[in-house]
Amino acid sequence: MPYVNVQITQGASRRQKAALVQDVTDSLVRHLGKKPEHIHIVIQEIAEENWGFEGLLTDEWKRRKTVGGGSEA
Repeated sequence: MPYVNVQITQGASRRQKAALVQDVTDSLVRHLGKKPEHIHIVIQEIAEENWGFEGLLTDEWKRRKTVGGGSEA
């Protein structure tokens, strides 16, 4: 019984999450021969203030990138 945990920052639409679940399911079926009815996928949305990137919290990283340059994603 495959279990997949996907962690993303908040903001994905329901439609995007549904597409992600379908794509991951299809991949497990295609590459590992798993049955769709046995696949469990959990999407955890993490607030940007609880996710770090390049030494900064993601919300701060995005603010700095928007304000005046900084790192490219």
